[in-house]
Amino acid sequence: MSALAPQAEAPSSQVTERKRFPLLLRVFEPAPPVPVTVTNPVLVKAKHRAWEYRMMVATIIGYATFYLVRKNLSMAMPVMEKSLGIDKAGLGLFLTLHGVLYGVSKFANGFLGDRCHVRTFMVTGLVLSAVVNVCFGLSSAVVALGIFWMINGWFQGMGFPPCARAFTHWVPPRELATKMSIWNASTNIGAGMVFVICAYLLKWFGNWRLCFLVPAALAFLCSVFLWFALPDTPQSVGLPEVEGTRSKAVAGEAEDWMAVAVKYVFSNPYIWLLAVANFFVYTIRYAMVDWGPTLLTQAKGLQLTNAGWMVAGYEISGMIGAMIAGWLTDRLFGGRSFRSCVFYMAMAGVSVLLFWKVAGRSAALNTVLLCASGFFIYGPQCLISIAAANLATKRAAATAVGLTGIFGYASTTLSGWGVGKLVQTYGWDALFRGMLIVAAIGTFACALGWKAKAHGYGD
Repeated sequence: MSALAPQAEAPSSQVTERKRFPLLLRVFEPAPPVPVTVTNPVLVKAKHRAWEYRMMVATIIGYATFYLVRKNLSMAMPVMEKSLGIDKAGLGLFLTLHGVLYGVSKFANGFLGDRCHVRTFMVTGLVLSAVVNVCFGLSSAVVALGIFWMINGWFQGMGFPPCARAFTHWVPPRELATKMSIWNASTNIGAGMVFVICAYLLKWFGNWRLCFLVPAALAFLCSVFLWFALPDTPQSVGLPEVEGTRSKAVAGEAEDWMAVAVKYVFSNPYIWLLAVANFFVYTIRYAMVDWGPTLLTQAKGLQLTNAGWMVAGYEISGMIGAMIAGWLTDRLFGGRSFRSCVFYMAMAGVSVLLFWKVAGRSAALNTVLLCASGFFIYGPQCLISIAAANLATKRAAATAVGLTGIFGYASTTLSGWGVGKLVQTYGWDALFRGMLIVAAIGTFACALGWKAKAHGYGD
């Protein structure tokens, strides 16, 4: 069966979307539909696949680059702690404020992301984030650093919504888990790269500021690439709508964005359940990522360069785990992401327990078990966004992902300031006990969604 529907005209909702776009945000207006000139099903399918591949490559590179100007603080923290005299609770507060504002931004920008041009929206966020990184790297005052990192959190929230829009417009629902799990590798690639880059910048130059200035330069270069590489929707390049991505309309929803959000997002209890589960998934994910270099050097007695490579290994293992999770979800569970999340979340808890109790100070065991925890925690991290996008359909995918995101990044109250204060007061063992409790609650939350459907199309 063809992956493309035969209609040649753009849906009325897309036309209305352009007509009603606010004047002040006209720069983000979605690309206009182009008349379909190719009607041969074989040629249409080939062109669609070529554009889809181009979209995937561009968004993978682009979102990985967002991580270069976001996760660089984690590697710089051990050096900043010494050179600027900021304690763990203070550094944790940076992470919390950044994460909370990022979650709010991801939610707010989700509404815009569902209606904006993919390229313009994503490039704007990346450029502004790079500018803030330059400002952070040139500052020394603690208050200024905190403000700049909070602002960076807002601009970082402009990265995922356009990707969610692109995938739900270009990829059929039955393939979304597999292909978005491949795309999710961008998070691991970006985080892994920045940990290694910053580790060697600190080793060779000993200057934490380069951890922000160098990634910012790379982000500026990537923004130029994205400007020329990213498409918007299939209709914008003269291709018909993807089959299986049409939803039954409700009266007036083409004109009222709130009607769309209420129907496809806020009235769906499973999307709320995904949001709650995301809180616990992200608590573990960021506790390990943001505090990994500090934990490995201070609690495990390892060198900072080795810690950088080990956390990069955590990300690479997470990339593999997410891809396998996506494949299993489509092939074994018929696209029902909740079911995969139950098993992955339970095993993430087991991995954290072994990392705590078995690894000791062995570099080899710490590496293996840290990577195992990454493999399992990135499964639900990836699948929750995919499930939200599929349940909300392409009409509200970015909004739904934004809602789960605000819960996910609210977890930085625990993984950021909470961890810093906890470790500073009670030591590293208290962190591990807390993560095991979080893993158990997260597993239970995922299990509550066992009966959820794979997607919301046709409802």
